[in-house]
Amino acid sequence: MTKFTPPPAPSEVEAFVGQVVTDLSAAFSGVLVNVGRKLGLYQAMVDLGTCTSNSLSEATGIRERYVREWLANQAAGGYVAYDANKQTYALPPAQAMVLALEHSPIFMAPAFEVAASFWLDEDRIVETFRSGEGLGWHAHNHRLFCGTESFFRTGYRTHLVADWLPALDGIVERLKRGARVADIGCGHGASTILMAQAFPKSSFVGLDYHHGSITTARTRAAEQGVTGNTAFKVKSATEFDERDFDLICFMDCLHDLGDPVGALTRCRGALKPDGKVLLVEPYAGDRLEENLNPIGRMYYAASAMACTPNSLSQEVGLGLGAQAGEERLRKIAREAGFSSLRCAAQTPVNLILELTP
Repeated sequence: MTKFTPPPAPSEVEAFVGQVVTDLSAAFSGVLVNVGRKLGLYQAMVDLGTCTSNSLSEATGIRERYVREWLANQAAGGYVAYDANKQTYALPPAQAMVLALEHSPIFMAPAFEVAASFWLDEDRIVETFRSGEGLGWHAHNHRLFCGTESFFRTGYRTHLVADWLPALDGIVERLKRGARVADIGCGHGASTILMAQAFPKSSFVGLDYHHGSITTARTRAAEQGVTGNTAFKVKSATEFDERDFDLICFMDCLHDLGDPVGALTRCRGALKPDGKVLLVEPYAGDRLEENLNPIGRMYYAASAMACTPNSLSQEVGLGLGAQAGEERLRKIAREAGFSSLRCAAQTPVNLILELTP
């Protein structure tokens, strides 16, 4: 006998339709955040203060009709403020910090570039889901690489030297004297370069299997004047073969690896006896229900689109995912032979963990 399922209440249907419309509105409008950032519209609004579509058009050289439609969309979403009496627009200070000011500790606009890369990779991910095979980081649209670096760089610039490294037992003092540091999965080198600037007596090596990212990292290091104490090498985490490091960092990348246990095991052997491993991972609770919130939703999407496919494309293919949580990471650290894992710090989007051999 077929079980009877009562129809949903009209209010439930209405509520969920409203949720989907809200999500569609955000999805449609995300591209206009990219448009505003790339055309300098947000920055011009900061410079102008209060503006009209005409004055913003004149300031940016963008045709007024396009500016008018962009402003209307941004006002509807609460990204800009609209004064109906004066028919003027303004970018409030909080929105400016998130959307316009690149050195703000909460600058988030580049994250929409990551979202754009996911849509561009949709067909590949559909086939990946069907086949069950992996999709390496290198196989994604290039906008993923640039967007990820720009988005993560905000957190690194704000917290890495000021908060996260000081939270590790005795590491800052060693860095000031002169230490050896490896940055595994360094990407474009944002974290490596920040540490090299802060601690000129220490030496830093950034490793990544992606040739294009290492090329960019070398260019960025030259631009920032830190080639004297940095080196960047094309090498995967499981190919890491150097020794005697005071600190080894995994910045938002351990969960992307096919064999995180193997990578940590190799790093344990590369540390000095009193060395440390710094793990920066996406913030997550240990149970699914703890992560059913906007941050978890964002990270599960990124995990399904990039992190898990990358892991499944490599040897072992553990598929740890971007919401592993502290307890799962602790288990992996124990399997790799580390005696302790300590949560040294956290932010709303990151867990900062210290591993000791």
